[in-house]
Amino acid sequence: MPAKLKAAVLGSTGYTGLELTRLLLRHPRLEQPALLQREKQTDTACNLAEMFPVLSGNGSYPLQPLSWPALRQQGVQLLFLATPHQASRSLVPEAIAQGLRVIDLSGAWRLKREQHRAVYGFEDADSVAAADVTEMAIYGLPELHRDQIPGAALVANPGCYATSVILALAPLLAAGIIDRERGIISDSKSGVSGAGKEPNSRTHFVSVADNLSAYSVFGHRHVGEMLEQLQLNTCELIFTPHLLPIPRGILSTIYVHLNREMKAGEVESCFRDFYAGRRWVRIFATPKLPQIQFSLHTNYCDLGFCLADDGRRLVLVSCVDNLLKGAAGQAVQNMNLMYGWKEEEGLQ
Repeated sequence: MPAKLKAAVLGSTGYTGLELTRLLLRHPRLEQPALLQREKQTDTACNLAEMFPVLSGNGSYPLQPLSWPALRQQGVQLLFLATPHQASRSLVPEAIAQGLRVIDLSGAWRLKREQHRAVYGFEDADSVAAADVTEMAIYGLPELHRDQIPGAALVANPGCYATSVILALAPLLAAGIIDRERGIISDSKSGVSGAGKEPNSRTHFVSVADNLSAYSVFGHRHVGEMLEQLQLNTCELIFTPHLLPIPRGILSTIYVHLNREMKAGEVESCFRDFYAGRRWVRIFATPKLPQIQFSLHTNYCDLGFCLADDGRRLVLVSCVDNLLKGAAGQAVQNMNLMYGWKEEEGLQ
């Protein structure tokens, strides 16, 4: 049996980090991952199982301070970052300099264009080094960049909303059948875990329960990813996110006009041909449409559509679990590609 990979996770105490840790713990090709924290915390438990009893009874999961020498001593080869955007922006150049491969689940390195990164307000201590890292980063959407991921030193894991929208639109845009001049509208809704673990007035129970609210209209951080990956202009896409009163899951309803009259079978074939051999995309035959409950707790992106009687107006529905295909599951899928393993390993 070949030696198992040693990985480390920084940020395992967040929603995404915990989900990622649970996946890595059961992955057949990994040793137990090293669980890191950015600084020693004396006021909280130092064992992940004490903080999250769901892990209890299966061993000890100690949290250790981040130390590059300690990671070398433990034989860590791959570092997952489930950290705030600015923290990842600072840590990734250091990690690469230490010879580690990195999968970053934040938005720190997803965007190539400065105008799209501006929404994050990054302050780089070394702008030249940051530019070099930006250039080497591979956007970790396996369905689009499967050939580039295996050789990557840094994989920038996509955003959850971006994953749902990009996968829905990519086949149609690649085929050149969307009337881009008439615009694309995405109405997307996410469970509360997509907002992260840190509470705020918008995510408190009394604000979310029995409610549905729009937010970050014309200003959401994931829009830049959609524009860059789909090669759209700003004026061609309107994206509006909403907060659902559920823990997890995303449903994106996307409205497009086609530039020629089409049959439903042609549209379906466009999707099936584009995603042939792509393990984690499921195409629903019309008129059946995806629902959040179908993709929940899986790494699938479920895609479906309805075509108007005129053959020119198309409504797409895309569903993902924001913590899995939208984050931790996709990170594991990227790891599998980086090391030449099957994409489904550790995710079934």
